Formats: sequence, structure tokens, C-alpha cells
Amino acid sequence: MRAVGVTEFGGPEVLHLVDVPAEPLGPGQVRVRVTAATVNPTDTYARNGTYAGRDPVKEFPYVPGMDVAGVLAEVADGVQTDLEVGAHVMGIVVPSGAHGGYREDIVLPARSIARVPAGAGDAAASTLPMNGLTARLALDKMALQARQVLAVTGAAGAFGGYVVQLAKTEGLTVVADAAEADEDLVRELGADVVVRRGDDVAARIREQFPDGVDGLADGSVQDAAVLPAVKDGGAVATVRGYRGDGQRDLRVHPVLVRRYAEEAEALDRLREQVEEGELTLRVAQTFPAADAAEAHRRLEAGGVRGRLVLTF
Repeated sequence: MRAVGVTEFGGPEVLHLVDVPAEPLGPGQVRVRVTAATVNPTDTYARNGTYAGRDPVKEFPYVPGMDVAGVLAEVADGVQTDLEVGAHVMGIVVPSGAHGGYREDIVLPARSIARVPAGAGDAAASTLPMNGLTARLALDKMALQARQVLAVTGAAGAFGGYVVQLAKTEGLTVVADAAEADEDLVRELGADVVVRRGDDVAARIREQFPDGVDGLADGSVQDAAVLPAVKDGGAVATVRGYRGDGQRDLRVHPVLVRRYAEEAEALDRLREQVEEGELTLRVAQTFPAADAAEAHRRLEAGGVRGRLVLTF
């Protein structure tokens, strides 16, 4: 079975095509023939060994990747689903060893997949599961009410962009950061107020909302630096495990998408919101799977808007 993985941790150059065993189909599972796998920042950390201490790799090759799309090839006996073999589906992957999204055939829990949005190709659909579910989880954890104010950092990114769009469907007022080149994009995503990104973004948010915002989704991973933007008792969602400084009664929620990896209803609702025009799928560039190293170099160079996708 072809996959893209590493046999040692390091820079993009350690990524190469590897052979991995086919995965057996177990109870409650489905098999997907992967045609597209998204490249996310978390994949680069997996590749370079940043996560090796947290999730020890017992043996190589190690295959990154948390988003896939492709063709449903097999359904285990007893699985209750309205998806038929041959349907185009998208899914979220919790990587472990050779079980990662960068492989041409993968077995997943049946509750980790949903139908590809109507009118979307597999490459575009593969960009939705991980970041879309992370955004959904962040909003669910903060539990803001309509007309409250949400700040979003990293709003031009995939996670931040989905947070902005989902928040607007729920009647929130959104203040988002953006580089000058991204201001139009962030406004198109639905932000009500756009402030310039940077180290002092919290002060710029407070200029617009002197009492502070009700919630903040920190997609740019600024951690303590952005907490001053939030009012006392407000909610914060973080994406790299940051738990706050314990001050001002802030409710800080480290968001771990693994907790939503089998929330089939949430994933299918995201599919519906794409079809309804409430969420935008953004592909920056596609690469043949054999060129995964170049895709990682492109991502780490910065400035990517939308997602890079490997194709099989």
C-alpha cells in the first residue's frame, strides 16, 4: 500500500513514498480509497518530531495527515449508514504510526466520515474535516450567545476562517485580525470588524471594544499575549494546549479535535453548511503525493491562504 511517511524525523526532505501494510477492516469501520489528503501545520510537527514525546512512535514508517477524501470502498458488517460503497466521502484521521491520512487506502471509524459536499471535488472536501471540526468544537466550548462579541486571531487561516464563518451563522459579532494583504479576504469571510494583525493585536481589539470581547478563538497561537482582549469571565479557545494564566476568571478551553473525531453529525452538518454557502472550501495548491516534501516546504515558508492538498 502506498503512503507518504518518514523513517526518521527531520525537515521536509525526510518525507518520501513508503510501503505500508493494508489495514484490516474491523467492527464499526469503513475503508476509504484516498484520493486527496490535506497538509496542515500539525503534520509538519509530526514530521519533525515535535510530537514524538507526546505520542511516541513505536516503529517507522510514520505517516502524518489528519484529513482525507476519496471513495468509500468497504463497509463493515453491522455499520448503520446511508453511505453506499462508491460514494465520495471525507473523513478525519487520528494518526498513529503508519495510520495517517497520507496513504492511498485507510480504515476509519464509520462515524469519522461524511459525504463530500455536493459540487465539491475531493481535494476541496479534504480541507474541511479537521479544521472545520476544530472550529466547531471551539465554538461549542465557548458557548457564546447571539449578539455577543467573538475575536478571532489567525482569521485568514483555515481554522480561523471557519470560526469566523460559523460564528456569523450563529449571530455573533466578529472582530478578526488580518495582515493588510488579507483584509479583503477576512471581510469576505464575514468579519464585522477587522484589525491589523501583530504582537499588539489585543490592544487594537480593545480600541474597538473597550470593555473587552466575550470570547476569543486564538488561531494564531499568541496565548498570553491576546488574553487582555477578553473581558473578565470571558471564554478563550486555544489550539496548542495553552491553558491560560489563571487570572481574571477567564474560561480557557484547549481544543483537541480528537474529541470530535467520531462526531459524524457535526461533520455532516459542516457538509450541509458548505452546500448552503455558509462555509467556504479553500484549496491553495495541489501536489502529487510523491511531492509531499515540496508541499511541506511551501507550508513552512508561510503566506499560504487556503490548504495545500496531496493527491493520490
